[in-house]
Amino acid sequence: MKLEDRMSRSIKQRTGLVVLRSEFSNMASDSQVGRVLARFVENGILVRVSKGAFAKARINQYTGKPTPAGTLEMIAAELFRKLNISIAPSSLVAEYNSGKSTQIPMGTVVNTGKRRISRKVTVGNNTLVYENSSRSAAG
Repeated sequence: MKLEDRMSRSIKQRTGLVVLRSEFSNMASDSQVGRVLARFVENGILVRVSKGAFAKARINQYTGKPTPAGTLEMIAAELFRKLNISIAPSSLVAEYNSGKSTQIPMGTVVNTGKRRISRKVTVGNNTLVYENSSRSAAG
């Protein structure tokens, strides 16, 4: 069975949306895995959301182009869970959820605590913004 077939089967059997490049490291060399993942992105099976991270794709019925099968919030939450990075809702979301504010937060901001993260996570035109406990929004 070809590497492409094995990787395709592995992706289809997953229940989650996010696929990490490192999850295929036991199947073949890094360059082979990279070529197959690039082919999957080209064919619309996957969409690249960050360095070494991909999301399952579906075809948009209006544009006919591949789009991620989930929202930026869903993809970011699953990505950070797989990377063992704890994140929390931003201060604005926390205020809205607790009833202290009636303004609905716009954009996607997550609180990383005291941890500094420089990973850029992008889904379509939306990019994840980070907020630290020591500083306010930093992207």
